[in-house]
Amino acid sequence: MRNPAISVPEIVRELVTRNRSIYDCMKMDVINYTALAVKLHPEVERIQGNPVNLNTVVVAIKRYADSFERKDGIGAEPVLKNARLFVTDGIMDVRLSAKDGGVDPMAVLDGFTRVTDDCEFFRLSDSFRFLVEDMEDVRRIFRDAHGRDEMFSTGLAKIRIALPPAHSRSDAVSYVAEVLHANGIEIANAFFGSDGITIIVDGKDSGRAYDILRSGIARG
Repeated sequence: MRNPAISVPEIVRELVTRNRSIYDCMKMDVINYTALAVKLHPEVERIQGNPVNLNTVVVAIKRYADSFERKDGIGAEPVLKNARLFVTDGIMDVRLSAKDGGVDPMAVLDGFTRVTDDCEFFRLSDSFRFLVEDMEDVRRIFRDAHGRDEMFSTGLAKIRIALPPAHSRSDAVSYVAEVLHANGIEIANAFFGSDGITIIVDGKDSGRAYDILRSGIARG
């Protein structure tokens, strides 16, 4: 999610859609835009890597809120048209702090890829994240490098949404968050690449989440 090249409106969209409480309040138009901007401002600056005017964040929030009104009454969203879905169960979310200078994330990644083909790496502003197959060899590699297990999240599934080049990632993640929230499925995390989105959900929800998103693609 963190990318110095990403725009403030995109950052705001992604921060809001990852927070169920804020998202629902904005959808119901019961949130103070300035107060929300003050709350999000430090994270927006951290993601951008540059100072950001508070009013710019307020405007981005207002425009995102306005988009909900424009979408009212639309039954089918075209944002996933021609997208492809890939679901993988039995996933671990492994986190390394960017401040932990004693651990080489590239060495950890190399170790993971030696024991499994199912591994993705994301560089965030404050951490390194690995989405990797949950297996004992992976846990051992991380324990050897880090010395403890508490940075694991297990029992997860990932849904990779590959988007055609012309599709908007921001619109897609907004739709995905809305349709999953509406069906009682919480997004544990979301990661954004140039060609798509990786959504992390609880393993027990993976099949239903896949079916819901697959239906959205069919309607698009």
